[in-house]
Amino acid sequence: MNGLFRRKPLAGNGEGNPHESVHGLKRVLSALDLTLLGIGAIIGTGIFVLTGHAAAVQSGPAVVISYLVAGFACTFAALAYAELAAMVGGCGSAYGYSYAAFGELIAWIIGWDLILEYGVSVAAVANGWSGYLNNALTAMGIGLPDALTKGPFADGGGGYVNLPAVIIIMILMVLLIIGVKETARINAAAVVIKLLAVAIFVGVAAFNVDPANWSPFMPHGWFGHVDGRPVGILAGASIVFFAYVGFDAVSTAVEEARNPQRDVPLGIIAALAFCTAIYVIVSALMTGIVPYPTLNVSSPASEALLQIGHSTAAGLVASGVIFGLTTVMLVLYYALTRIVAAISRDGLIPSYFAAINPRTHTPVRTTVLTGVVMAIMAGFLPLGVLAELVNIGTLAAFVLVCGGVIILRRTHPEVHRPFKMPFGELSAVIGALSCSALIAFLPWETHVRFVLWLLVGALIYFGYSKRHSKLAQQPA
Repeated sequence: MNGLFRRKPLAGNGEGNPHESVHGLKRVLSALDLTLLGIGAIIGTGIFVLTGHAAAVQSGPAVVISYLVAGFACTFAALAYAELAAMVGGCGSAYGYSYAAFGELIAWIIGWDLILEYGVSVAAVANGWSGYLNNALTAMGIGLPDALTKGPFADGGGGYVNLPAVIIIMILMVLLIIGVKETARINAAAVVIKLLAVAIFVGVAAFNVDPANWSPFMPHGWFGHVDGRPVGILAGASIVFFAYVGFDAVSTAVEEARNPQRDVPLGIIAALAFCTAIYVIVSALMTGIVPYPTLNVSSPASEALLQIGHSTAAGLVASGVIFGLTTVMLVLYYALTRIVAAISRDGLIPSYFAAINPRTHTPVRTTVLTGVVMAIMAGFLPLGVLAELVNIGTLAAFVLVCGGVIILRRTHPEVHRPFKMPFGELSAVIGALSCSALIAFLPWETHVRFVLWLLVGALIYFGYSKRHSKLAQQPA
């Protein structure tokens, strides 16, 4: 047990070279860049895919409340992230914060958890992106055959590889290798395009609402079961929580932010507040223009517009979806590479993954390796079941971040905190409890799979990481 809970010393992020971090990453991101980074990650899969599924299967029109419940839990987690990002720093997100608060073993567990969260998220979204792209190509009469849009293990079979999913990940790999500032510019442009798509949907849907579609508003109440499946507002909240995955990616950019103590908290909170408002408006309109049982499709926003006879608007929204999912993948892919690099620098995985290219100032090796792995997953594997792990992994990370605020306030009360959570430890407790509650409403199979993933991580830690840790090599 010796060394399992050794803690990483706290280190600020606002000192030293104002243009370059201590690890060679360039400080080029402003508060606006970080806010757009968060919006780029958040607005995508949730608003374009999960809203319809959650409304049709779990919550009904009360999916609006499901988003508010999930947003409530995320708000406290966001405030905790903001405090720790400004205080602890480091580009490892919840991994770095856990290392300082809980010690090495817990940090490794959450780092291993985040690798799963981001890696599977990118691969899963790539599959959805491929479907939307092929729908657009089919509409133009040049659709791809199943052999090139379905993997060999996909539901129904009939394919060899999901080629568009592989190609988009390879393109994103090149963008991330080029450099983070260039990536941020591309992300900003794509964010504008998908927000225009959202605006088109809102503008059309607002004048076609039939209040009768909101009745019954809560068909399954707050929580229940139908055919053994959890339903209701809380079950819906545990599903649409996936829509908020991404705001924490902003905290992985601490070492590339110009003024991390100010800009990172601002970027996190601004992105989360903006996206929550968008989710509530869109989900209310979506369930108001068509009966909610018809929304259980892969493209509910455009499908709803088609049902009310607005095919042109539906096409424009579908185009926005393609850009929206692209930015989601881009930001999550970016976050994954920075987390892997942070873990490598600490010696818990080989130092090969921490190398920064002197010309691009990006972790090229890690970007290429993770890109290849995710492309293989997206191209050949069915990701429906694995994608469920994203929610439980993210929620577990949020619980630890909230706990980290409590522990560090008690163990290091003297450390300067440029940003503090309002209402002190009470907010952190509420955040930890609300995220834990959402975990409880996920299917039991998801809990089992998550435990199995953590067991694999434990084997790696005790087989390699514990002996090679940089902290283990330091004098006691």
